[in-house]
Amino acid sequence: MIPKPIPGEYNEYFERYIQNISDQADILELLQKQRQEVVQLFGRVSEGEANFAYEPGKWSVKELLGHMNDTERIMAYRALCVARGEQNPLPGFDENTYVAHAFFKDRTINGLLAEHNTVREATISLFDSLPEVSLTRLGNANGSPVTPAALAFIIAGHERHHLNILKERYLVKL
Repeated sequence: MIPKPIPGEYNEYFERYIQNISDQADILELLQKQRQEVVQLFGRVSEGEANFAYEPGKWSVKELLGHMNDTERIMAYRALCVARGEQNPLPGFDENTYVAHAFFKDRTINGLLAEHNTVREATISLFDSLPEVSLTRLGNANGSPVTPAALAFIIAGHERHHLNILKERYLVKL
């Protein structure tokens, strides 16, 4: 079981994501369940609706899902690096720049969902393979301390955050 991280194992910015996850959560089981929830929720969006943004300047449904995929890849990469003993600081990223250069509008919602499934499977496989000593190893990402365990909770909490936004701001207007 992956232990819930404590302050000092992650940048305080990520507290909002980590607090989205129960202290008793089996994070691998939750990551598996979330995969199904993503398919169920984004699957309700037709291709014609997938470029909808709930207000000007906000991401479209496709961009939201693409951002979730990109962020999970980056967080899982960070977890791999730290778990393997990387001592060099890992860079940050600007999610708005990534979305702006991703051309998600040119992709299909089904293609982005298939990508999410692939990314999530790789994420689960990675975290399932890590021994506790690797999960609690401290590294540095974007100038802050981080452990692979914290990154697992950040991934799940980040996804929960965006699924709530999808339900509250997008799906109610489609």
